[in-house]
Amino acid sequence: MQSTKTRILVEGAIMVALATVLSFIRVVKLPWGGSITLLSMLPIVLFSIRRGIKSGLTVSFLFALIQFIQGIMDGLFGWGLTPGSLIACIFLDYLLAFTVLGLAGLFRHKGVTGWISGIALAILLRFTMHFLSGVIIWQSFGQLWGDFFTENTVLYSLLYNGAYMLPEMIFTIIGAVVLLKMPKVGSYLAKPAN
Repeated sequence: MQSTKTRILVEGAIMVALATVLSFIRVVKLPWGGSITLLSMLPIVLFSIRRGIKSGLTVSFLFALIQFIQGIMDGLFGWGLTPGSLIACIFLDYLLAFTVLGLAGLFRHKGVTGWISGIALAILLRFTMHFLSGVIIWQSFGQLWGDFFTENTVLYSLLYNGAYMLPEMIFTIIGAVVLLKMPKVGSYLAKPAN
């Protein structure tokens, strides 16, 4: 029992470290937050598929804390947000947005179709957090794109957040499929540990 817990802790730490390193490799960085990374979500979602939702949510929350620290390094506190908006931003754009990645293991006992569905759902939930943040907190940035987006904050947030989250989802799913086609990885995930 103790060796299983230790194995889960070590595996989780490795996945968080790998995801963090990959998150620094930004293929495209958008001007007001958000970026397309080199598969930074993949280690977290694969861990959730392997170890289940409880362990997945724990590891993804740790990853969320690290992403929040990265946000601080990128100037989060210098963005001119009110205290209430800053707290909402921390929760929606960081803590909740990255923690929901741990739900990728929701359909882990359904095989490859379940794994892909779980990954898609988790990333869609992450997009939803960023979308809500765009509508609630970042709506004023739509003004930079003209009057049309000032009046249509939902469309602004949908387009802005979709511009990086859709490619992130596609690349993560492709990365997962490529890894799952490797016999050792597929068999490793096919026998999930509890």
